Amino acid sequence: MSRINRRDFLLASASSAFLGAAPALPFSADAAQVSGPPTGKAARPPYPGAAEANWTIGNSLVSRTLAFSPALGLYTASWRHEVTGTDFAEAPRERKIRGAEFSIQVDSARLRGADPSAWELLEAKTQPFGAHGQLLTIRLRSAAHPFDATAFYAVYDGHPVVQKWVAIANRGARPLRLTHFAYESAGIAPGPPHVLEASSFDGAQPREIFFTGRVDDAAVLLRNSLTGEGLFAMNGAPGWTKRTELVGWGYGVTLMYDTDLFPFERTLAPGETFTSARGSIAFFVDGKGHSDPRWVVPSYTSQILMKKGPGNRPPWIYNTWEPFERGITEPIARDLIAAAGRMGMDIFTIDDGWQANYGSNDINRTLFPQGLDEIQAAVERQGMRLGLWSPLAAISTEIAVYKEHPEWVCRDRDGNPKFTGTMAGSQAVMCLASPYWEAAARRVIELIGRYRLRYVKLDLTTVFNAYGESPGCYAANHYHRSWAESLIRIYEGIQSVTDAIYREHPDVLLDLTFELWGEKHLIDYGLLAAGDLDWMSNVDDGSPAAAGPRQARTLLYQRSLAMPSETMLIGNLQAEMPPIEDRLATAMGSAPLFLGDLRRLTAERQAWCREKIQWFNALRNQVPMLQGFFPLGGWRQPGANDWDGYARLSRAGEGLIALFRNESKRSAVEVALPAFPDGAFYLRSGITERALQNCAGSQLRQGIRIAFPEESRVELLEVRRADQQ
Repeated sequence: MSRINRRDFLLASASSAFLGAAPALPFSADAAQVSGPPTGKAARPPYPGAAEANWTIGNSLVSRTLAFSPALGLYTASWRHEVTGTDFAEAPRERKIRGAEFSIQVDSARLRGADPSAWELLEAKTQPFGAHGQLLTIRLRSAAHPFDATAFYAVYDGHPVVQKWVAIANRGARPLRLTHFAYESAGIAPGPPHVLEASSFDGAQPREIFFTGRVDDAAVLLRNSLTGEGLFAMNGAPGWTKRTELVGWGYGVTLMYDTDLFPFERTLAPGETFTSARGSIAFFVDGKGHSDPRWVVPSYTSQILMKKGPGNRPPWIYNTWEPFERGITEPIARDLIAAAGRMGMDIFTIDDGWQANYGSNDINRTLFPQGLDEIQAAVERQGMRLGLWSPLAAISTEIAVYKEHPEWVCRDRDGNPKFTGTMAGSQAVMCLASPYWEAAARRVIELIGRYRLRYVKLDLTTVFNAYGESPGCYAANHYHRSWAESLIRIYEGIQSVTDAIYREHPDVLLDLTFELWGEKHLIDYGLLAAGDLDWMSNVDDGSPAAAGPRQARTLLYQRSLAMPSETMLIGNLQAEMPPIEDRLATAMGSAPLFLGDLRRLTAERQAWCREKIQWFNALRNQVPMLQGFFPLGGWRQPGANDWDGYARLSRAGEGLIALFRNESKRSAVEVALPAFPDGAFYLRSGITERALQNCAGSQLRQGIRIAFPEESRVELLEVRRADQQ
């Protein structure tokens, strides 16, 4: 009897479950070297039993070749980083490992794209995708089961990224139960295992290379430590439903839905199609110009994954939550509106407290006796737009929708109605997998239209309470057939709500808070597919000893490589807390947000804020600063005894550098920006408004000395090309 060691057993087990590379089905080296037809097109219409067909989709930066034959199924034959010529499928191929392409369990049958004799190839075609993209669609029919599987592969000009998703269509006469769904499963790596290193938590936290990523791991990085070449694996499954596998100690990547903690389950009715989340694999090389990950990922996520695209300019938002909470009143709001207008804010948001009951648009007449019409008018006279807070699924038992439709309430495992704790006391949780989602969408649509809202903060518990209440819904009469199915269905319900709102009000900014999405400080690609912004945290900033802006920057730096910085609303920096320049410069790193009692700011301080906000807005309007994000100094764990900072830059090298002295007593710091472009540049201080120095791009790559202004703990630098002087 042959013996197998534990390492080989783990590799075989992981490959079988996630990559589909059982030893009995080795990778065919010959199959990987077929000479393909023109990009994206098969040589002739393929038929069952025909010779192998292949298609290549790509651009000048990346190319992926897909192949199909009845003997091998559908698989990735090669996946090249055209910048370096590296085929990321090579190292796994040497171990005879190939990806499953996708895998899913339908009822009791487990199928993989690369299974032999499992599929009939129905169609393969390419077509333009968006303004600057290309889409390859490959449609398969199961040989033994009544469903079709369609794999979609998209590339976009200027991005070394392939985006992938899979649709499952039920063509039978009875419902199908889908579980264990991996929509991207590829045998790829940037090198052999002994040189690899991995990072989770959006690429910020070092990990082992055999790793399972979950709710906080929307992006996982795998890098060749010798060459600096690597990949970012970006999982678009929403919230707690995501799971990413780095497989077999360096032999593959799988983007999938969770199978155990928040197990994916989906009933597919006859004639219905379920389309997976979208995942992306981005290639990079450290320090190699615009192939550096600090250019590659921010450029891709901001240009392709942001709801409104990079042309949307981030408004400065004021929110009343702290310190007023539910005690905000009409007289206080009027004073704050005047102050916010003098500071140059764009949106004035009244948080929790304006409404009579959760889940109702009726006004709290005790706090706002005249309603909100005059408040709206006052806001608009100041050149701002009104924003409002609104709960999505947590509602009062006193309102009509709860009384008329108790069957839409979330139920716990004992069948009892589910309630959640809020600042207004215990509230009912409605199930967004029930028809309640339509009522919720209508309510928010009416609210936006009634008050010409520019921004809505959608908040509180939906699928999972971020503070420990149990997840999901056990009701038997909703669209979900089980508790497990309720999890993905509730996220689908959120998407349905926001889709309906955007159809009526396409310009509104929808903020899906971390509490609504189900985890503290959570932001991911599933959220960005559903909304514009994420109120990502509530940082304590109520006293000089509180966590304050340094913790806000910690949140920003740890996510900024993988997430567009302007989608992150980081509460609750309070404008009246000194020093104001710390808070202002911190806010400029993400979606700009202030809270606090603005009445406590002197007229001079309000005017100073307005001046700096106008300076930032002018720079942001001229420079596409979402194309690159570079954390600086002690960014991994900003502390009081050292400096930290960030650079937000366009690919031309222009943009903003923010430096924070903290309590380090440093008079100057050395700032280096790897992969900075060539050219002549000048730096001007946004704090003192003085021109500082001219320098070459090569100097910025190597490092330049920047002195802090004597009167400030912070320096803000405008970086422009010399020909812009």
